[in-house]
Amino acid sequence: MEIRNKVAIVTGASSGIGMATAKLLTARGVKVALVARSKETLAALSKELPRSYVVVTDMTRENEIKKMVKKVYRHYGRIDILINNAGQGYDASIEKINIDTFREIFNLDVIGPLIAMQQVIPIMGKQGNGAIINVSSGTALMALPDMGAYSSVKRALTGLSLTAAEELKEQHISVGVIYPYITLTDFEKNTIKEKTTAAPEEFSADIPAPDTAEYVAQKILAGIKSGKAEIFAHDWMKSRS
Repeated sequence: MEIRNKVAIVTGASSGIGMATAKLLTARGVKVALVARSKETLAALSKELPRSYVVVTDMTRENEIKKMVKKVYRHYGRIDILINNAGQGYDASIEKINIDTFREIFNLDVIGPLIAMQQVIPIMGKQGNGAIINVSSGTALMALPDMGAYSSVKRALTGLSLTAAEELKEQHISVGVIYPYITLTDFEKNTIKEKTTAAPEEFSADIPAPDTAEYVAQKILAGIKSGKAEIFAHDWMKSRS
């Protein structure tokens, strides 16, 4: 997809990968709708990004997601790109997973993106094309102690993404899922943690250095342009899929 002058929704735009992606897309001539819960942060970011539009939204609330998409469509007259980035981590051993917390994470990391997709697909279909990128996680390709809850919701998002990629081909809507590696953001600080078990030494030693949010944003941009169904932060991750 040629992205200049296109309209993109970026959820979780107030920090990390979402903010980096919003900045990169704006630099490439995209009009970006900045979506997150933090009104002040989005307002400050919008001042830096020409033609951006702030829509404060709780991505766990169906009615807010639907209103957000309608607002963006009314403001710009079209929606070409959706980046489902909003999400939160949850670390807990299988034995210690809190069911209520797990439901909340599933609601944010899976149901929210699904609702957003359902809202933009008809719009993109009428326009004749579109691109959706769902931000999964490298953990969706692995079986790591204490990450079963988070890994499983990201696997669910991956399953929805790959199925949508097949279903929407005839409408010329590409759907990609990206698997970021460890990234230098506040994600870990904001991760909900139960009392966890010690990770095996093999997972804590000799691992590659973390990526920057800007690096992941470049991968997302490449995914929009290529229309590939799966985008890996690093080639070595493909062997785990």
